[in-house]
Amino acid sequence: MHLHARGADESSLVLLDERVLDRQCLAQCLTTFRMGKTILSFGSIEEWRQQEHALPAAAILLNIGSRKVADAKTGNLIADLVRETHPIPVVILADTDELDQILRALNLGAKAYIPSSIGFEICVEAIKFAVAGGTFVPASTLLALNNSIEKATAADTDRPMASVFTERQEEVVQALKRGKANKIIAHELNLRESTVKVHIRNIMKKLKATNRTEVVYKLNEMFPGANGASRPS
Repeated sequence: MHLHARGADESSLVLLDERVLDRQCLAQCLTTFRMGKTILSFGSIEEWRQQEHALPAAAILLNIGSRKVADAKTGNLIADLVRETHPIPVVILADTDELDQILRALNLGAKAYIPSSIGFEICVEAIKFAVAGGTFVPASTLLALNNSIEKATAADTDRPMASVFTERQEEVVQALKRGKANKIIAHELNLRESTVKVHIRNIMKKLKATNRTEVVYKLNEMFPGANGASRPS
């Protein structure tokens, strides 16, 4: 197996895909599109290993199709390929653009993740970008990640006590701050009174408080002005 490129015109893009027709079609498209590299296609890394006189690889394009990176077999394949071919970049081509799958692939060492939903021109440029030392993920992934961060931030803003209490405990806390009795809290939160007592004990334990009055006092010190929304009285 030859890994390190001797020059731009003397290196290859190694395409690995166990599906013969898909592999041949993709190899033909990459060749027609003037990828700038000789395209060498194989059904597996084992087939590639047997090619003693193949051109050195500038990058490896692994087409996993509909398989999930989260699947142990596929994940191990990517990890082994990255480890065996380092520092040659491994590029993943897949049918899904799910954020979780993309992040898993990057964590395993892949330098690019290309969903089959993007245009072929972008696919080629993404491969070239990886060869040049960059890391490529589709824009949709960055948008999804940004939305996740914004939602998490908004949730933390809506729940200022989230770092200390669970959501249910925070509801009980808000009721305690208003001086409500256990029976009323249980009714409003649709809980058993015994469950409310358990929550209060846990709240007191977290605050190292000995009674309800001390709980409220410490809460006002720790979270001044945090009157988070709770169910109507």
